Formats: sequence, structure tokens, C-alpha cells
Amino acid sequence: MERTLILIKPDAVERRLAGRILSRFEERGLKIVGLKLLQVTPELSKQHYAEHVEKPFYPDLEQFITSGPVVAIVAEGPEAISVVRTMMGKTNGRESAPGTIRGDFGMSRQMNLVHGSDGPEAAEREISIYFQSNELIDYPTNLDSLTCADDEK
Repeated sequence: MERTLILIKPDAVERRLAGRILSRFEERGLKIVGLKLLQVTPELSKQHYAEHVEKPFYPDLEQFITSGPVVAIVAEGPEAISVVRTMMGKTNGRESAPGTIRGDFGMSRQMNLVHGSDGPEAAEREISIYFQSNELIDYPTNLDSLTCADDEK
């Protein structure tokens, strides 16, 4: 099983899309093992987006991600990182396919509703930024056997 960080960004929270977006991940079969609402501070933004801090677009990124609350989620499932990234769609909502989160709800490159870790190392680093280990809950569900075969877990 793989874990990934998902952030439902301030634009989605303000538009009251957080529940609909979260539902998509659950309906796909991903298990939510961590969930919280929080306000990203400039310090937290710099930690999360450390590789972008010196880039010219970073001030706008920080201003956006700190503009309102986010919903931080840790989702678990087989190939969770690639599943989430496919579900999100292209960064620019105008270029995202219908059926993706950004394709269905987005029209912007900057205000793009969701963030998902882009690889295993990023997922591990990002999860540790937003969650303490005791905030992540391992639990079995009756649906585990219905979401994928044992040899896929």
C-alpha cells in the first residue's frame, strides 16, 4: 500500500467543494488515514514548497496557499500517488480532461483546487510536514477486500 498527501486548496474550500473532492477519492477506493483542516502559514508554505522558494512564481504561490484554510488528507491505496495525480488532472484546469477534478471544477492554472504528492519521496516528506505519526490511523475495513485483489495490495 502506498500513501500520498492531498491538499484541498483554499479556492476549493471557499467554493465549498471540499466534500465533493474528498468523496471522489473515497469513491475511487482510496482509504483516508489522515484528515484535518488547517491554515497554511508562510513558514509552512516555505517548508512544503522548498524547491520553489527561489523561483519567480513563488510569492504568488505562497500568497494563494496561505489565503484561506486547506483540507490536508493522507490517502492510502495501491499506487495511490499515481491514482490521485490522474484524478486531479493537468495543472491548468482549462487543459484538464472532463472527469478529472480540475477538468470538472477548474478554469485556472494558479487556483487549481488540489495538490497531490508527485512521487514516493515527496509523499513521505509532505506527509511529515502536515501530520504527526500519531495523527495517521491504520485500520481495516470491510471494503478492503472489495477495492482490489490481495495480490494488488
